[in-house]
This record gives sequence, structure tokens and C-alpha cells, in this order.
Amino acid sequence: MDDIQIEIDSGSGFCFGVTTAIKKAEEELARGKTLYCLGDIVHNSMEVNRLHENGLITINHDQLKQLHDVKVLLRAHGEPPETYEIARQNNIEIIDATCTVVLALQKRIKQMFDSDPYGQLVIFGKNGHAEVLGLVGQTNSKAIVVENLEDVKQLDFNHNIYLYSQTTKSLDEFHHIIDYIQSHISEKANFRSFDTICRQVANRMPHIAEFASKHYLILFVSGRKSSNGKVLFKECLRVNPNSYQIESAEEINFDWLRGAKTIGICGATSTPKWLMEKCRDFILNHLDKV
Repeated sequence: MDDIQIEIDSGSGFCFGVTTAIKKAEEELARGKTLYCLGDIVHNSMEVNRLHENGLITINHDQLKQLHDVKVLLRAHGEPPETYEIARQNNIEIIDATCTVVLALQKRIKQMFDSDPYGQLVIFGKNGHAEVLGLVGQTNSKAIVVENLEDVKQLDFNHNIYLYSQTTKSLDEFHHIIDYIQSHISEKANFRSFDTICRQVANRMPHIAEFASKHYLILFVSGRKSSNGKVLFKECLRVNPNSYQIESAEEINFDWLRGAKTIGICGATSTPKWLMEKCRDFILNHLDKV
């Protein structure tokens, strides 16, 4: 099976927010300093393990409260104001790698909440997701998080609604939610929606669909915790049912490869290029199993 062709999607891999966070971590670790990271730096266990081996220590919010006089990296997802206050009280030096798109969104949400604290500030996103927690934190935890149309139906359509989105959500789903609210909002209430979906992420949808459609088999490499990974893999499956999600090369089932002339390898905004390359090399080194 030597004539098999494998293509790694040039449009897959880290977005600039994740790239910046990892670069900041690597620079700090190269100085030989102890560095803590609040939460997994990226939703990819292979990359988290690589940085852990280089000395990065992942902590949670409870552990942060116990630390004093150390350096802590805030990842691209962003943090609520309480995190910065804990750092100030505990003399913790913050290395802030919050994505610029997320930072701008946090500011917009805070300004809107301050201007109309009695309106319903709604965020289309995943409950408990790090970015969403940071956004909700801008509103004294008053923001309403909706994950789907069923959640939207619980809103009070007689009061003002201001709709925002987690930066990595699907544009199509966001527009469905806008349409539903517009058709149900009372005449005496205001409804405003703000498209806050990152275009670097959103533009990957049509690209990955095109990529997945031109290969016999798709291997989608992504951590299963990745929100963006779930959205993109769903898109791969839509156009190519012969798509499989894997976290590492070891998860590749060689039965999938039988009869495959072309294999496309792609991933999420949290997937490192080196991991996709490792999957390609793993296949090339085991062609005798196909």
C-alpha cells in the first residue's frame, strides 16, 4: 500500500491566541523559572504533557488561592475579575496570555452590563467553559448562558436582551438563535445581537469542509475537551462520513485505512502541528499493517 497519499491540512493547528500563550510559557520556562498555569494551557493532553515535561505546572482555582509570590500564566481563554484580585492579594505575578479577541469581548460585555444592569445579557456558549466563566465574571455572574435553542426559549422576551457569543461557537447556530429571539421578542423590549465569534475560527468551517470532502479518509486530531474540536469534527463528518476523531497516533485503527488512497489529517485550534505530523509518520511507518 505504498501509493497511499497523506495530506496535512495547512489551515489546521493552533490559532494565534493559543500560539501566543504557548510562546509566553516557553519563554518563561527557558529562563529556568517556576511557572504555574491556571487550567490546561490548551485543550490537548499531548501538548499539555509536552509543556509539563518542560516544567509547566498546571493548577486550578483552589490551588491558586494557596499560592503566594509566584508567577502564574493565564491562558488564552481569559479569566474573571476575581482571579486578578486573588493574584493582587497574594502578590502573584500574572503573565496574561488572554487572547486579544477574548479581551475585547470581555470589555464589551462589561460596558453593556454597566449601561443596562437590568437587561438580560445572554451568552451563547458552553456552561463551565473557561472562556464563558471569564465572560460571565464581567457581569457579577448575572449573565445568562444558553447552549442551545431550548435554553433560549426560557428567556423573558418582555425584557431587553443583549446577545453575545463565546468566540469559538458555530456561526450558523448563532444565527438560528438570533432568528428565534427576533421572532419572539416583545414590541416593548429591545433586542441587540453582537457577532463576537472569532473569524480565525469561524473561517475554518468552510475550509475544513472542503478539505474533508476531497479525501477518502479523514483523521481529525483533537483533544476531546476542545469545544472548537467538537464543532469542526461535526463538520468533517457532515461532508465525509469516513471521518474519525483521535487524540493521538496510537488511537489509529488500521482497519479504517483499508482501501484508502488518500488520507486527510486535520485538527482543531488546539491541535499542535507536530501531533498531526506524528500521526502521518505513524501511518507511513506501519503501512505493512494496512
